[in-house]
Amino acid sequence: MPVRSPATAERRRHDREILALAVPAFGALVAEPLFLMADSAIVGHLGTAQLAGLGVASAALTTVVGVFAFLAYATTAAVARRIGAGDRRAAVQQGVDGIWLALLLSAGLVLLTLLLAPQAARLLGASATAAPYAVTYLRISALGVPAMLLVLAATGVLRGFQDTRTPLLVAIGGFTANLLLNLGLVYGAGLGVAGSAWGTVIAQNAMAAVYVVVVVRGARREGATLRPDAAGIRASARAGGPLLVRTLSLRAVLLLATAVAAHLGDAEVAAHQITMTVWSFVAFALDAVAIAGQAIIGRYLGAGDLPGTRAATRRMVEWGLGAGVLFGLLMVLGRPLYVPLFSSDPAVQHQLSTALLLAALTQPVGGLVFVLDGVLMGAGDGRYLALAMLATLLVFVPAALAVPALGLGLAGLWWAMNLFMLARAAFLVGRVRTGHWMVTGAVRS
Repeated sequence: MPVRSPATAERRRHDREILALAVPAFGALVAEPLFLMADSAIVGHLGTAQLAGLGVASAALTTVVGVFAFLAYATTAAVARRIGAGDRRAAVQQGVDGIWLALLLSAGLVLLTLLLAPQAARLLGASATAAPYAVTYLRISALGVPAMLLVLAATGVLRGFQDTRTPLLVAIGGFTANLLLNLGLVYGAGLGVAGSAWGTVIAQNAMAAVYVVVVVRGARREGATLRPDAAGIRASARAGGPLLVRTLSLRAVLLLATAVAAHLGDAEVAAHQITMTVWSFVAFALDAVAIAGQAIIGRYLGAGDLPGTRAATRRMVEWGLGAGVLFGLLMVLGRPLYVPLFSSDPAVQHQLSTALLLAALTQPVGGLVFVLDGVLMGAGDGRYLALAMLATLLVFVPAALAVPALGLGLAGLWWAMNLFMLARAAFLVGRVRTGHWMVTGAVRS
């Protein structure tokens, strides 16, 4: 038998570790865009106004919840560091504190979503025909916000423990329930857009209940307390602060893109919604390697293993680039198969043709961006990520605002989105090359 070189053996070891985390993470990560894809496909056949309303509501709701993605990201990194340092009880306690923080934050978010739904629809440029559907979807979906934040925090705990299989199983169950409930409530019960929102809320709360059971069992097994700890909750909030700034900047980009599309017309915003849904699906798929990066890099740095950190980062970058090329090709070649599923409106399909092609162009760049984002999150390098995303926002805003001013249409908007991805890549590559992010220890000082 041929003798493997040490370098080959190391690559294969990293491949096994990355795949063991990334493949299950892929299924869990795509749950959110799959929810939106199912909703879009079901609601899209009710009419263009209904789909446009869903597009605006989805952008607002995703922003409300998405700005708190640090509940997963910061928890994953902090828990993984403690796992690397060999302190499982402290790792569980860190996760419990993150879950309590999620529940505290969700109370205010529910109230704000209920009160400000009309203003949000108007701010995002919903037309008079689409706005009522957007408001209906938003107000019902507010009831699922606590469940969504809890799922984020609990998922971060399990990822930090190098467990992406449990989130996969929960995601499969949640997506299946969401699809069946939406079909039954939208068409069977005749509830329309409201039925779609109720189906998603029920599925999200069921997922949250499963996570509560899993985390409670883990805390009891390791001897961690389930009571809220003010100091621990504050520490979780501090760790997530920079990532909150980063995510707010990212959401500002996505919201501005939706607002620009909405001002272009109903067909354009509907096509943009579908393109963003597909783009998000691919982005979450590419982010599977980034999730592996968060868990692996946090564990290596917690154990003080710098050579392992460098080797794992290098291999994950290779995986990210390869996956980006593959998904970009699938986006282009698969258009005849999936476009008709979302809309039968010829005007919407015409807009989709160009937008999807442009979105596919930068998928290899996206693969690089998501991997490096995950690596730096795993290292706890939140401050740099916040500053880099703020700088990227400054690049995107004038490009996006120029689209309606110059009459560039939906194609111009997606050229601006591609510029946004290229700017992100430049900032992240520059940081990783310095090595300043590699700080070892159970807690990043």
